[in-house]
Amino acid sequence: MLRTRFTETFGVEHPIVQGGMMWVGRAELAAAVSEAGGLGIITALTQPTPEDLLKEIEKARELTDKPFGVNVTILPSINPPPYQEYMQAIIESGVKIVETAGSNPEPFLPYYKAAGIKVLHKCTSVRHALKAQKIGVDGVSIDGFECAGHPGEDDVPGLILIPAATKALDIPVIASGGIADARGLVAALALGADGVNMGTRFMCTQESAIHQTVKEQIVANSERATQLIFRTLHNTARVADNEISRKVVEIEKAGGTFEDVRELVAGARGRRVFEEGDLNAGIWSAGQVQGLIDDIPTCADLVSRMVSEAEEIIRGLSRLSAISTPG
Repeated sequence: MLRTRFTETFGVEHPIVQGGMMWVGRAELAAAVSEAGGLGIITALTQPTPEDLLKEIEKARELTDKPFGVNVTILPSINPPPYQEYMQAIIESGVKIVETAGSNPEPFLPYYKAAGIKVLHKCTSVRHALKAQKIGVDGVSIDGFECAGHPGEDDVPGLILIPAATKALDIPVIASGGIADARGLVAALALGADGVNMGTRFMCTQESAIHQTVKEQIVANSERATQLIFRTLHNTARVADNEISRKVVEIEKAGGTFEDVRELVAGARGRRVFEEGDLNAGIWSAGQVQGLIDDIPTCADLVSRMVSEAEEIIRGLSRLSAISTPG
């Protein structure tokens, strides 16, 4: 059993988290991860209304009686979602774990705290993690430059960012970005983390609702099959390499503005990729960890394999230590 401050604080069996992912974090996936002993996450804004989120939470409860969480990502928007209503739905549902991301979650924390909800906040830098700790979150997920989605603007990879964060923080730290197997889990623990967060790896499981063609492409892709878009807009996002992401990068390099790429990066187009399997319908998030993924297991098989292999690696390292130390 890999017991850490994270498993103790958040009440889960294994130090493995399925990150909240737009169009991916649905009840079936979240419940499968939690049932396997990890922490599954439903993505709130994948559901069109707070009422739909309540239904999705109930669906997950029908599939598992183990803890799962809900992700709420707060981002600037022309027509922002009703974040307060989504928060109220989460509280009403009785869910006890929330993953926050994007903007500062401070305005929502008193409500979550009053409801006895633990908050895990996603960060891309030590300075942001320290601010999250100061305002009272219960743990942070620290995203290295390898991650899918938004890695921040500092370009610091996990091998540096994880130990820098764990050295500076007093609350549990979850390592995110570039992790797909037991080796990544053990490495994260060795760097001081209390667990790992995996997005791309859990996208590529049997319970993930995305199209089979996308899963097979993730397996086929190497670690080089991503593009960094929005670099010139200082809102970097790592997405899968395809016709659309390459075109966005070309437009940016030519001096284009967001208005020049708006139609190409529309969320509705990315959703079509996941639902229809058209790999060039729009941009879709995937991390460099694609190069370490070579199968499409069930969540139960993936989590069990990671934990058992991690324990074996740790035992092997212990034996190495014994051999290295004179008797």
